Amino acid sequence: MNASLPEHDDAATAREEDPRYRGVEVERVGLKHYRATNAAGDTVDFGQGEGLLTPVELLLAAVAGCSAVDVDVVSSRRAEPEELRVRSSGMKITDESGGSRLDDVELSFSVRFPEGAAGEKARAMVPRLVELSRTKDCTVSRTVEHPTNVSMRVED
Repeated sequence: MNASLPEHDDAATAREEDPRYRGVEVERVGLKHYRATNAAGDTVDFGQGEGLLTPVELLLAAVAGCSAVDVDVVSSRRAEPEELRVRSSGMKITDESGGSRLDDVELSFSVRFPEGAAGEKARAMVPRLVELSRTKDCTVSRTVEHPTNVSMRVED
């Protein structure tokens, strides 16, 4: 069996050349241990076991991380936060078809800025930035919130 990646068909190549395309590759590196690699070669390990986040925890981290970046990038133009933490949680349920998924995903932001006019301006921006992240800017939470087509195929 050839260990290299299969040749891409024309549709896959066209998809990857689209400027909207985003992708990662996941490979098994050990028992219940996986590694995701992006196009730049950056990696994150995950799975089940000590020191590894599960895929569900990665999803929660992605939702929190996306919104944290949205809030941080804009508010830190006014003042560097002394603290910026986002807690992300959800309830794992079994839906009517018997499939498991998360529901009631909730983010809780804790953001603190230094005293002074710049810190006050940055602090005042946070509620609006959180709302913009929820309704417009955070690709991850909006993908989770809205119906999204997910297809799977087995390559030869």
